[in-house]
Parts: sequence; structure tokens; C-alpha cells
Amino acid sequence: MSSRTALAVATAAAFALTAAPAHAASDDPDPSVWTTLSKTYQATSKYGYEAFAPGGGYARTDTCVADQAEGGMGYHYVNPANIDSVDPQKPAALVYADGFTNEYTGTSSGGPRKLVAVEWVVKDAGQAAPTLFGQTFQKNQLPGYFTLHAWLYKPNSAGLFAAWNPEVVCPTV
Repeated sequence: MSSRTALAVATAAAFALTAAPAHAASDDPDPSVWTTLSKTYQATSKYGYEAFAPGGGYARTDTCVADQAEGGMGYHYVNPANIDSVDPQKPAALVYADGFTNEYTGTSSGGPRKLVAVEWVVKDAGQAAPTLFGQTFQKNQLPGYFTLHAWLYKPNSAGLFAAWNPEVVCPTV
């Protein structure tokens, strides 16, 4: 094997390892759910580079959503055209967090925002809560809406479909 071929294989392997979706072992869904979740991952992985989100119709926000007791969500970039979608390939929001969090201090190192999750948002018009991936959407996490998060890009000890992630830290002002 030539050194050029070896370098190409090593580079491809490195990219493959970084592109694997994150998930928490504590609530892994039925393995068949990952077939559908892979469609979400394929449709949203291009937004791992934050600058591509506006080109996909996702409007940037500068409010980091957190709860002192539960953890953080991060910054929601919303595509209004995808609100009310339960299509795995069309989440209403991309969720980003600042840079990387120091696991010992819990503080953010800053840097560019990283894609950590996606979220579906459906208007509550009196209907039953929708389901996706075998999960029932949460009611009133966002008043007047049903929501469902999928932490595809950052492991979540609270669960793959939990609303909050204890490892997401919003900057303090």
C-alpha cells in the first residue's frame, strides 16, 4: 500500500469516526428506530458547520436556553417552514451549544457553536400529542406546542429524546 493510499484511508477513517451520531446508552431506542434516525442524521449533518444553517432556512438565535435544575438545551435555530412537521428529515429547529464544555469545571470554552441536537415543534391545536421514533412529544415545554428533541450530535445522560441535557452549559452574563 502506498503512503498516499494509507493517508487517504487514515483520513477517511478519521472523518467516519467524527461523523458518527451520538447517543446515550441509558435509553437507547429499539435498534430499528436508528434506521429512521439515520435519515434525520443524513438530512441535518451538513448543519454541523453553523454557517450553513441559514442557507437551509434556519434563523439564528442568540438566546441560550437553560434550566438550573435540568441542564441546557442551547441555541435554537428555527425553520418556520418545518413547524408542524413530523417528518424525520425536517426538524423545526437545530440546537447548537457554544464550543466545548470543560467536563471538570462545567464552563464553556467559547469558540464556534456546535450542533448538538434537533427538535420537532408541532402547534397544540387540541389534538393528541404526536409521536415520532416511538416517542410521544412533550406538551408545553414550549407553551402552546408539542416538542421532541433528539440529541444526535452530543451524548445526553438524561436520554436521547430528553428535553434537557445536563452537559449543555449556557454562558453566564
